[in-house]
This record gives sequence, C-alpha cells and structure tokens, in this order.
Amino acid sequence: MIKKLLKIIYLKLPKRQKEKAIYYYKWRPYFHKNFIAALIRLFMKNKKIRNINLFEQRFYSQNGEDGIIKIIFDKIGTTNKFCVEFGVGNGTECNTQYLIKKQGWNFLHMDCGDKLSPSTKKETVTAENINSLFKKYKVSKEFDLLSIDINFNDYWVWKAIDGYSPRVVVIEYNSSIPPTESKTVKYDPNAQWDGTNYFGASLFALAKLGKSKGYTLIGCDRMGSNAFFVRNDLIKENFQIKSVEKIYKPPRYGKKVNGRCIGHPQSNKSMTPV
Repeated sequence: MIKKLLKIIYLKLPKRQKEKAIYYYKWRPYFHKNFIAALIRLFMKNKKIRNINLFEQRFYSQNGEDGIIKIIFDKIGTTNKFCVEFGVGNGTECNTQYLIKKQGWNFLHMDCGDKLSPSTKKETVTAENINSLFKKYKVSKEFDLLSIDINFNDYWVWKAIDGYSPRVVVIEYNSSIPPTESKTVKYDPNAQWDGTNYFGASLFALAKLGKSKGYTLIGCDRMGSNAFFVRNDLIKENFQIKSVEKIYKPPRYGKKVNGRCIGHPQSNKSMTPV
C-alpha cells in the first residue's frame, strides 16, 4: 500500500521535484515515519492543501501541530518570523518551539505559572490586558503566528485583540461541543480550568469569531485539540475550504467509554451561546 502511494506521488511530481524525491527515497531509513510526509510536502508544494491532517508531525507540540504549522508556512511563506504564544507552561511542549529551535524564529511566550523558562514572561493574560501586553512587549501590528491555549478564556481573549493582525492563528477548541453549536464559557478573568469539559469554546463559535476578524478555519488536529485559522488574504491559492462540520474532529483524549475517548469529565455548568 505504501509503495503504491509513493509511486502515485512520484509520477505526479515535476521533473526537478522527482530528483529531490529520489534523494529522499535513498535516505528513507533515516526519515522513518517522516519520509512519506516529506514526499507529500513536495507533491503539495504547488497545490491547494485539502487536508492538513496529512502533515501532522510532533517534535515539540502536544500532538501533530508542529507538522501542520510547518506546511501552512511552507504554503504562505513568512514575513518577520515572529510568533506569540500564551499558555506555554514551561515551554518544553508547545506549538511554537519547533519554529524557535529549528527555524530561528523570534518569539514572545507568556504564562501565569510558577515553573517557567527564563525566556517566558510571567503574565496572566485576560481580555482586558491583552492589547496592553502586546504593546508592553513591542509586538508588531502584523506578525506571522499567534497561538492561544489558556484552557478557559481563549475565545474572549482572541475577541479582545484589536489592532494586531497575525497571519495565522492556532487556538484550542472544546471538541466535546458538537460542531453545529456556537458556545463558549462565560467570561471570568479570574477563572481557572477545573479539569472538566467546561472550558474554551466550540469550533463553530471560533469559526464565527475568526470570520468576523478576517480569518478562515482551515482545519483541526486529529486529536480534537486545536483549530487552525489563516488570514483571508492568504487563503485563495493555498487551501481548500470546508464546512465546520467537515473540519470538526471529536475528542480523542480523556476518559474512554466502550473503547472510545469522550474527552474531559462532564461539567454541570452551562456554556454560553454566542
């Protein structure tokens, strides 16, 4: 099956890319699971991305976000190679570490935890202070990547960002909420996640918010954790757009029932329609 797939990809490659493919194939024992992804990247270089999940790879991210982010910037290119991420913890497992470590990006990391890396700014990010924090740390009005993962007020913080235009936004979504429902938590700047499924916002709610801010939802990671948005002016020749229902991925984490993951434990709190 794999050999057939590789042959199909190879035959469709332009001549120059076939030469690269032969090189990759020669060294395939060293690529292991990343070998096929490398060939697919060559094949997709001049085509629209239909399914970002084909490119999932994990180096520093929690799931396959590293590979998805890489293919996005392979398609749209970079400008200032600057990323902002808040909710990074100690920074060893986050969505921007691959860009920083392997591709030389500059960055702003923020988190309110106690065990932070020396390069992470200790800040409690809220809807009220996010714009002043960007100003405090001299974030450019336009930069390449924003990643939001604060486990609770993600929707409200993204909504509050004003005057800044990241080209790509990665944001955690609550996959326990069906993709036809537009809901989020009630805003509370002091709230902390309690370990239940009362957190963040539904994919549909984030898709609507993204649209209002000039972004298009292009996919989610297969674990049902993060949603990926690209600014509208970068969409046309690069990504095939699908409905929220088709993009949605259910939770593949948390408690298992009958062998199937159902996400975090059920909360008795009600989400807020938006």
